[in-house]
Amino acid sequence: MLKRAAAAPRPVVADPTCKPVVGSFEAHIVPPPACAVVFCTAGRVWGGLAGTYAFSMPTPPQPSGTVPSIFFFTGDSTVTLKNGDVVAGKDTGSLDFGPDGGFASLITFPDPAHPGATLGQIRLRGQLDQVEGTTSGDYVGTFCR
Repeated sequence: MLKRAAAAPRPVVADPTCKPVVGSFEAHIVPPPACAVVFCTAGRVWGGLAGTYAFSMPTPPQPSGTVPSIFFFTGDSTVTLKNGDVVAGKDTGSLDFGPDGGFASLITFPDPAHPGATLGQIRLRGQLDQVEGTTSGDYVGTFCR
């Protein structure tokens, strides 16, 4: 007769409280030397997530291959919430360097306490004004805290 070893009890992790978030953002381009990578912006967010916002793109955007002015990018986003909490996100998206200047982005917030889990995800859409050096738009998603 084969005996099975008793499985070790697993710790129960309570699910964080997740909520839908909707809001807006605006930022300005951060020039070198304050931006030490390819492209940076800094600004503010309001709505479901409220505070300051910083984005950095460490590698050049890649051509889409289908529309000459559209490029794909990856980067890092940091939101400092009004309560002082800092949330780091991984940003992926597409950007139109043409006259339309639109962009779309998906920011995923990894959960540092639980590798492989996230604190949520937001979808951004907006405009890049290359003349003024600004970005603005809105976001929608879910955030867990």
